[in-house]
Amino acid sequence: MNLNVSQKLIRSHLVPGSFQTLQPGDEIGLSIDQTLTQDATGTLVMLELEAMSLARAKTEISVQYVDHNLIQEDYRNADDHLFLRSACQRFGLWYSRAGNGVSHPCHQENFGKPGKTLLGSDSHTPAAGSLGMLAIGAGGIEVALAIAGEPFFTRMPEVWGVKLTGQLPEWVSAKDIVLEMLRRHGVDGGVGRIIEYYGPGLEALSAMDRHVIANMGAELGATTTVFPSDEAVRRYLRAWQREADWIELLADPDANYDIRDEIDLGALEPLIAMPSSPDNVQPVREVAGQPIYQAYIGSSANPGYRDFAIAAEIVKGRVAHDRVSFDVNPTSRALLETLTRDGHIGSLLHAGARLHQAGCNGCIGMGQAPATHVLSLRTVPRNFPGRSGTKEDRVCLVSPETAAASALAGVITDPRTLGMPYPHVTDCDSPIVDRQLFVAPPDAQTASNVALEKGPNIASLPSFDPLPDSITGPVIVKVGDNLSTDEIMPAGARVLPFRSNIPRIAEFSFNAVEPTYVEQAKTVQGHLVVGGWNYGQGSSREHAALGPRFLGLRAVIAKGFARIHAQNLANFGVLPLVFVKPEDYERIEAGQTVRLDEVRRRLAEGSELHAEVDGGKLSFAVRHCLSPRQVEQVLKGGLINWMRDALAQRG
Repeated sequence: MNLNVSQKLIRSHLVPGSFQTLQPGDEIGLSIDQTLTQDATGTLVMLELEAMSLARAKTEISVQYVDHNLIQEDYRNADDHLFLRSACQRFGLWYSRAGNGVSHPCHQENFGKPGKTLLGSDSHTPAAGSLGMLAIGAGGIEVALAIAGEPFFTRMPEVWGVKLTGQLPEWVSAKDIVLEMLRRHGVDGGVGRIIEYYGPGLEALSAMDRHVIANMGAELGATTTVFPSDEAVRRYLRAWQREADWIELLADPDANYDIRDEIDLGALEPLIAMPSSPDNVQPVREVAGQPIYQAYIGSSANPGYRDFAIAAEIVKGRVAHDRVSFDVNPTSRALLETLTRDGHIGSLLHAGARLHQAGCNGCIGMGQAPATHVLSLRTVPRNFPGRSGTKEDRVCLVSPETAAASALAGVITDPRTLGMPYPHVTDCDSPIVDRQLFVAPPDAQTASNVALEKGPNIASLPSFDPLPDSITGPVIVKVGDNLSTDEIMPAGARVLPFRSNIPRIAEFSFNAVEPTYVEQAKTVQGHLVVGGWNYGQGSSREHAALGPRFLGLRAVIAKGFARIHAQNLANFGVLPLVFVKPEDYERIEAGQTVRLDEVRRRLAEGSELHAEVDGGKLSFAVRHCLSPRQVEQVLKGGLINWMRDALAQRG
């Protein structure tokens, strides 16, 4: 059997089951070698570990990063950082201090290993696929279970082989490759799939170029993205003084793929995703000349040395347009030190760049918000409405070349028109490597005596009751296709400081789409939400399930779900249901009351459920896509209840 890289990774980590008989859609369990958490989601993970009474992490490596909530305008973020530090010491995790940088590039620099599995409570965890890892984003509670030594369960994806041929032209880079994928296939084109890149075009793509592409596979809805571990990965690990971690991992000759696609890199040109979706992609030349307010370089989507250095070379000796806020967001402390050593930070500052601390920052609406109704060109992975922190934002996704060229001109600019030689910049082979600011876990004896430091904003997780046999309640919200988790539960400086206080953060639920949602939810004893296709796309933030659940959400009926959010709903005892006939979506409206009977029996039997609306004025069939394991967990009221019972039975 000729295996691709994805199949080899799955086969080597599969828990009970026969690899040879697996078909796409089958539930599989994977052993997890490494986990990644960040502070916006990690506080819940640590509270979940506390609720499970975990003694010590059972993974090979688990790392907690502080990269999202860096602004300390009051005590809340600072308190959470101390809590996370104490939790890492208590449970045996590595702790990455604030200022070390964004989790994904930092993990690639310091911990990622070819051939390993990585589960992260961040939807861009698949960026580590650039090293030949099987890296998957998931809800925090699933990461907590992995830290406790439990397998991660998911549906066997199809493997989508994308053959790359040719070489990128000048002024075109890795961001344009993934934007081309989004142009072709949309934000749901990768749902239920692993995207695996192969072919001769890989030879000229560095490990960090691959990171850009793997990171934004999440924007296609893919389970993950995988690259081979080849000489490019070896060079990268050698530069970061970790060549001993390298293994070769290649697809077999004539490997099989469930789906195939091909991109001629030589035919690509600079691309831009216009507001307000990552798949609203056009050639830059077609929209050139439109005035911009902001040009933003950085984020986990373009986090490499080259991404900043080429921008620095483009603006060197010039000055950004006076209308433009030219924001530079370094992605790791090591990268910032290296760029400073090599003179690139000086070039950026001299051109008018505003230098921010190493972290996620503006990418998740934590500062650097743009002005109202003006174009902001960013190298970030997402441009969902309001994600930037400005409700009426107009964010565009671009490459560093396009962002830098546009910063100089003050309008959207095709970088090929700059009239200057193309700066041939490559990733640095001698970065400054200093791992002293990553705090290793103490020994088990010391860890057992560590007390968790909980500030006044940190609340224990609420407990949830088992699923009732009858669900009755109004539809408070009806939304269309591609609703993002940012619209269900906003990010940003106003909301994320409450991430470890579920009762408080629940107050922001659905604020962007139905401002009266919270008020309505508090007046009833349970309610439902109706959605279109790809409901819950975007961030893995489980607050988007937990907040509405705390307010009484019992079921979401949609045409289709994004993978992580559907799993998050089930993890907290909310039923993710789909219309048997998608056209029934048109028949139901917000404000109507839905009744579902014999819920527990029908779930256990795998039967369809019948929804009655307004006492029988209309009815339609719905079904679930839960595995028997997930059904058991939902019936118990969620994964925490299920795991608590399982641990009690094990003694």
